[in-house]
Amino acid sequence: MYLSHLQTKSLMKNILFINFMFLFLVLGHAQETHPDYTITDETSLQCTPVISQGKTGTCWSFSTTSYIESEIARLGHGTHDLSELYQVRNTYTDKARNYILRQGKAQFSQGALAHDVINSIRDHGIVPNEIYAGFTDDDTDRHDHSELIKLLTNMVDDAVEHKILSNKWWKSYEAMLDIYIGERPDTFDYNGKTYTPKEFAKELGIDAKNYVTLTSFTHHPMNSSFILEIPDNFSNGVYYNIPLDELQKVVDHALKEGYTVAWDGDVSEVGFSQKSGLAILTNKKKREAIFKTYNEEEKVTPESRQKEFENYNTTDDHLMHIVGKGVDKKGNSYYKIKNSWGIKGAQKGYIYMSEAYFRMKTVGILLHKDGIPKKIKEKV
Repeated sequence: MYLSHLQTKSLMKNILFINFMFLFLVLGHAQETHPDYTITDETSLQCTPVISQGKTGTCWSFSTTSYIESEIARLGHGTHDLSELYQVRNTYTDKARNYILRQGKAQFSQGALAHDVINSIRDHGIVPNEIYAGFTDDDTDRHDHSELIKLLTNMVDDAVEHKILSNKWWKSYEAMLDIYIGERPDTFDYNGKTYTPKEFAKELGIDAKNYVTLTSFTHHPMNSSFILEIPDNFSNGVYYNIPLDELQKVVDHALKEGYTVAWDGDVSEVGFSQKSGLAILTNKKKREAIFKTYNEEEKVTPESRQKEFENYNTTDDHLMHIVGKGVDKKGNSYYKIKNSWGIKGAQKGYIYMSEAYFRMKTVGILLHKDGIPKKIKEKV
């Protein structure tokens, strides 16, 4: 079709206008980050690549398994891709037993905590991901437990209501897990050797007794142990309570000495953004305006931290893996954290968390006891 000069000119104007509007819409929705938030790594420890937990509430296993993978490398036993879903599979059984024995007066959900992975390793060992990926359908490559958790919840609620705890019931519960996640291997071949899961954990140097959980809350005495009162602590995990400054000192010391840290805390804050790769403490309400100007963060005290915990503004929303530390253009420090939401956002799956955010929103940490400074370790 032949176009006149005027028609061609008009068409070009329309094309330019459409392109301009497209760029306007794209850039208009882009979340700008203030240049002072450009962060340079000062410490970045070895960890495995970022992956996604999919449509599951199993961040606790993905983060802690990532932590264990870094521990294995630190101990000189090489790089391994471990199964997150093996630990999830084991913990679903533990949660069901706890829920039924407590007559339904307990938490039953997809959630758990870092020490539940350690407990699972202690009782059941470790399996490589290539042996147990947690998929039972060949065409599935994304974890999704939304249907599974509904079925499991119905099963345990029914067991409580009808007072059922027979061997047949347990077989049916385990069969449900087998269908959705897969049967647990008793033995497997890996790198030319045959292992049981416990033998594999031992060869990798992972001993559950070496890992401790720490926190800092004022409703319990400092330098004492207590069961942390959060919903996902179904297994009554014991935390050692230390002053807030010491909790931060532990993480800084661990990173400096080559130890990574498993982190549990609150990511529901408006200042937490996977898209921007930042977690900052702010009183601003609109997310789109937060990262466009540099934010002066409040000073966090044990008292302000405790208040946020007791009014439910700080909850155990999410678990991640602290692998380093960086500094921005103004000299402020941030913890470099590996997330389990896939390779997305400005930092390709990582988050830089400000020290203020860490002090306010950390619920607890887990690490190897040798990563704790000597004076604090003696108390623990």
